[in-house]
Amino acid sequence: MTIGVIGGGAWGTALAQVAAGSGDVLLWAREAEAVAAINEAHENSLFLPGVPLSPAVRATTALAGLRECDMLLVVTPAQHLRAILADFGETRMPLILCAKGIEAGSLKLMSEVAADVQPLASIAVLSGPTFAHEVAAGLPAAVTLACENESLARSLAERLARPFFRPYLSSDVIGAEIGGAVKNVLAIACGVVEGRGLGQNARAALISRGFAEMTRFGLAKGARPETLAGLSGLGDLVLTCSSTSSRNFSLGKGIGEGRAAADLLADRRSVAEGAFTAPVLQQAAREAGVDMPVVDAVCALLEGEAKVEDVIGGLLSRPIRAEH
Repeated sequence: MTIGVIGGGAWGTALAQVAAGSGDVLLWAREAEAVAAINEAHENSLFLPGVPLSPAVRATTALAGLRECDMLLVVTPAQHLRAILADFGETRMPLILCAKGIEAGSLKLMSEVAADVQPLASIAVLSGPTFAHEVAAGLPAAVTLACENESLARSLAERLARPFFRPYLSSDVIGAEIGGAVKNVLAIACGVVEGRGLGQNARAALISRGFAEMTRFGLAKGARPETLAGLSGLGDLVLTCSSTSSRNFSLGKGIGEGRAAADLLADRRSVAEGAFTAPVLQQAAREAGVDMPVVDAVCALLEGEAKVEDVIGGLLSRPIRAEH
C-alpha cells in the first residue's frame, strides 16, 4: 500500500512521517529543493529542518506520480485546493483533507470544494491540535478524522493510527472543518494580545469569547456542538492561541508589537492560513447573520484599517450583555 501526500510543507511532511508507519509514502511538493533533500538526505530541510524522515518517505515534483496511490492526504493551502485537485485529474481514491480554511469567492468549506472537483472521490477531513514538528518527532497527539461513511472513516483511521498519533472518529465533517478554519483567525487575535503585552487574563477571555464566535458560526452552518467542543474545535483553538509555534499566533504577535501585517506576510515562507481565511470568514458570517466581533477586529488589523489600541478599545466597549 502506498499513501500519497499532496503538499510538502511542514504539516504535509509530518503526516508523511506518520503514514510511513504503515507502508510506502509518496509526497508531492512544488519545491525541487525540498524534494531533493527528502530523497537524498531524508530530511525536509526547507520546511521541517532537523527532523530525520523515514526512508519509506519519497518525494516528487510530478503530481501525476501520486495517481497510483491507495489514498491521498491533501495538505495544500486552502486557497489552492481547487486548482491542485483539478490538476490531479479525476480519481475515486479516498481524499483526506488536511487544509484548514474557507475558499474565497465561493465561501465553501474544503470538503465542498473537493466534492465540486472530485465528485467520484470519498472525502474525509483530518483536523485537531497538532504542531507539525511535534508530530514528526513522535510526540503524543490526537486528532479528529471526520467522514460521513463510518466504515471508511474507521479504515482510514486504522491506516494512520500510531502509538503516538490517535485519530478519533466523527461523522460531522462540517464541524471538524469549521473549527479548524475559525481557530486560525482567533489565533491571530491572541497573538496580538501577546505582542501588546496585555496579559494572560486577556488571552483567556479572548479564547473563551472566540470559542463563542466559533460555536455561533458553526451551529449556523450545521455543525454539531460536541464537535466544536472537541479536538478539532476547542482543542485546536487552545493550542494555536498559546504558542509562537503557531504561524497565525506569530503573525498576530508581530502585529501587536507594531509591525505591519503586509510586511509580516511578505516575510514568510510558510502560510499563515488565518490571514487569508479572516476576510472570507467575515463575509460568510455576515451572510449567515452571525455576529463575530473578534473576527471583525482581526480583519481590520490585517487590512490596516485600525490601530491595535482602537480595536481593543472597541471590543472592550461593546454593550454589556449576558454571556450566553
